[in-house]
Amino acid sequence: MKLNELKATPGARKKTARKGRGYGSGLGKTSGRGHKGQKARSGGGKGPMFEGGQMPLYRRLPKRGFTSRNKKQYIVVNVGDLNNFEDGSVVDAKVLDSAGLITLPKVNDGLKVLGDGDLDKKLHVKAAAFTSNAKEKILEAGGKVEVI
Repeated sequence: MKLNELKATPGARKKTARKGRGYGSGLGKTSGRGHKGQKARSGGGKGPMFEGGQMPLYRRLPKRGFTSRNKKQYIVVNVGDLNNFEDGSVVDAKVLDSAGLITLPKVNDGLKVLGDGDLDKKLHVKAAAFTSNAKEKILEAGGKVEVI
């Protein structure tokens, strides 16, 4: 058997019902919606959260917490990941993206360097934010820290 000889078995592909194409089709006139009523109307029916008039779950559960509208969405990278670069090089978000360590989304508030791992290279790191631990480790290795 070859790829160009493949065929679906009879009855495997069911044709979609074309509604409103005359009474001979079996789905003419009211098109399977019955006569009048809420479900016969366009846009009719109940929403996905409707529970038959019972108090819906989303209203029964207590609302907790708070979501800040001004929360910063940083792209994070650890100090230990910066060992991949050569001594004395300048490291910023675009360089990290081209190296494959991070992927730059459309919406972000910049790069944040976290202090996990050790750094044994002298690097000039440009980022929007640094943890105090990360800043310490970069400066200890003889590098520079620049907040953009």
